[in-house]
Amino acid sequence: MSHYYRLVVSCPDRRGIVARVSGFIAGHGGSITEASQHSDLETGRFFMRYEILADSIGMTGQELRDAFEPVAREFDMQWALRDTRHPPRVVVMASRERHCLVDLLYRWTAGELEGDIVGVISNHDDMRSLVEWHGLPYHHVPVPSDDRASAFAEVERRIEALGADTVVLARYMQILPPAVCQRYAGRVINIHHSFLPSFAGARPYHQAHARGVKLIGATCHYVTEELDAGPIIEQDIHRVSHCHTADDLVRFGRDVERAVLARGLRWHLEDRVLIHGNKTVVFA
Repeated sequence: MSHYYRLVVSCPDRRGIVARVSGFIAGHGGSITEASQHSDLETGRFFMRYEILADSIGMTGQELRDAFEPVAREFDMQWALRDTRHPPRVVVMASRERHCLVDLLYRWTAGELEGDIVGVISNHDDMRSLVEWHGLPYHHVPVPSDDRASAFAEVERRIEALGADTVVLARYMQILPPAVCQRYAGRVINIHHSFLPSFAGARPYHQAHARGVKLIGATCHYVTEELDAGPIIEQDIHRVSHCHTADDLVRFGRDVERAVLARGLRWHLEDRVLIHGNKTVVFA
């Protein structure tokens, strides 16, 4: 199977960026199989994502990084180059709601996610048999209200031991402490069961039902220190009416949550999401 080098760039916008990068790749014999660019006219920032057929360029990933460094300096780039032969390692965190975890495990076993799920961490022991049936380690780390600091120190230790590149909160109903958010900035993905910024916090479907909304939704976003306020990756909605109960909204919402989290995670693992302040550029 072919593998690729994936180049992702953010830099101040100016003339000649595309020509310079494309010329650099062509000059080394590289074949660009996918190219995406976006220029933010409000901030003057430029974003780029290239997929390069690795066999065409005749260089290792590190050799390509070294060769590209002068170009990056010339244009003041923030950039990354990843070899798709080394899929990101994913740790999933969950509580008792299992629909998002079950969906991710299915998509992983079906080969739909460009990443390796390497373990599950939960504050409850309910889903151990499900996870271990998939051949994955299950880490039960209770989070008592009177000793959250020790619990999250253990959570952080296990994330580190698993070598996580990405952490997914698949309805993990605990608030991560600021230190964890800072350490894994841009690498922790959450699914929130509402169309943010509306109805942040707890029981959003019940909030929505009480407000009499006609649309409910779900939001996949990066986790920051501010609760439910990180950069948004993906959202979707489901129409409801006065006939539906709060329990109906919860049931409809589960379907939306699964799909939104899967899309957001897949785009993240494929290096399609570039964070820009509290927004994202998504080359989906």
